[in-house]
Amino acid sequence: MKTPRTINPPTGLPEETIRQLSDINNKINERQKAVAIYEDLLAVKEERKAKEKAMRPMFLNIGMAVSILFAIVAINWKTYNEGDLVDLGMVEADMNEIIEIPPSTQPPPPPPPKQELFKIAEVKDTEIIEDIQVSLDVDVTEDEAVEVIEIEAPVEDKEEVEEIFVIVEQEPLPEGGLEAFYAYLADELKYPGQALRLGITGAVYVQFIIEKDGTITQAQVVKGIGAGCDEEAVRVIEKAPKWVPGKQRGVPVRVKKIIPVRFILAKK
Repeated sequence: MKTPRTINPPTGLPEETIRQLSDINNKINERQKAVAIYEDLLAVKEERKAKEKAMRPMFLNIGMAVSILFAIVAINWKTYNEGDLVDLGMVEADMNEIIEIPPSTQPPPPPPPKQELFKIAEVKDTEIIEDIQVSLDVDVTEDEAVEVIEIEAPVEDKEEVEEIFVIVEQEPLPEGGLEAFYAYLADELKYPGQALRLGITGAVYVQFIIEKDGTITQAQVVKGIGAGCDEEAVRVIEKAPKWVPGKQRGVPVRVKKIIPVRFILAKK
């Protein structure tokens, strides 16, 4: 705490001026005392904060130790039912007492029912032969016509199965070329959430048929990576625009294709 200083007024001044200067000096000293007290309080407060900050880890460790102790006690705590204690040594057991159980008389079981045997009677074979006279002498003249009925066997309709080519003279191509097709895949492909969470990357190989009119059918996965990537690849391929169909000897034919659809995560 700072000591207030006293200002001595110069000599030769009037008493009224000296009195006013003395009052001003007293007020200044009082304010200096108040400022000094406030500074001392701030210093005490800062010192207390420093001590609390230094003691905080110790209090934290003590609290954790007490919590662990209570948990161990709660786990190992055993309770017993209150009741009168019985001295088993004072219980006398009469081992010589034998309880006789009278034999019970049960009626005999009823006799089993008699089973009737079936008798097999012999039946004599009697053959009845009737004389049937068949006249084969039939006179057929030229005027009498004999109608001949022809029965045609049903012809099964054979479905024509068009051949699916793998290699053709003129390969099918997407409209705009392969670059446009892969640009379409990049725009339409959506990374599945499950694969994104698990960080799954790789290529899904999709097989499909390009029809004579260029449409894509029968899209299916021949090698996948799972986590929703296989279904997304099939969806995008089935939704793709028409291709320019492949040709064999100048005639559009059905062509089977297999392409990879790659799922790649951008590096952060």
